[in-house]
Amino acid sequence: MKFVTLASSLLLAGSSMAAPGSAMRKARAAQRSSRKSLPPQRLEAALLKLNNITNVEYDSNWAGSVITTTGVKEVTGTFTVPTPSSEGSGSAWVGIDGDSCQTAILQTGIDWTNSGGDITYDAWYEWYPDYAYDFSSSDISLSAGDSITVTVKATSETGGTAVIENTTTGETVKHTFSGEGSEGDLCEYDAEWIIEDFESGDSLVSFADFGTVEFTGATATTSSGTVEAGDGSILDIEQSSEILTKCSASGTTMTCKYV
Repeated sequence: MKFVTLASSLLLAGSSMAAPGSAMRKARAAQRSSRKSLPPQRLEAALLKLNNITNVEYDSNWAGSVITTTGVKEVTGTFTVPTPSSEGSGSAWVGIDGDSCQTAILQTGIDWTNSGGDITYDAWYEWYPDYAYDFSSSDISLSAGDSITVTVKATSETGGTAVIENTTTGETVKHTFSGEGSEGDLCEYDAEWIIEDFESGDSLVSFADFGTVEFTGATATTSSGTVEAGDGSILDIEQSSEILTKCSASGTTMTCKYV
């Protein structure tokens, strides 16, 4: 669950600024705490039956692959930064916990926003339920088409690391968490590769058409060995009776398409 803040004018545009310029960047950075992610919000099984689908669960804000097991220590994956073609926002991230275990989530990823054709990106890390924090744009840049590898590692129930590598530019950023027990302990039950529609101002932001995001090298290390995104349960986003994504996973590849 990602927490950030936005200026009030961005409630429907997502987590990136609406226009270029240092003033907008400063205003946005000062107000990131009003933006947040939600735990997955499972929808009724009747919807699955209605659509004659048995291998997918529908959710209002998460799409992707989730593996529930024990002893999840590390989750990683690589994807290409998308170009959202409609106004709105979205996120791509990897995480530990948040599905079957909601006391904490260790996660890292990127946001994208299309506001009037101005497309912006953010790289962030989070230990839910604390807010998410941006990596400095001077340390890592993001552009459409860049190859991004995201990795989270739990070193304990209250500590770990979040790493984002832009393999196109050669830039890497890392954050180390420690003593996060006051926020919440990890259970190390869930490994996740997720496309998310997040919340701002107590409602979901407009979910941008992100095209296709494909995670490759999507694996998780557990206390009993390595698992792959293809071993997980598939989630798709459904809002107001409209299905917005179509995700699938096989082996170490997980693909989500906006539909």
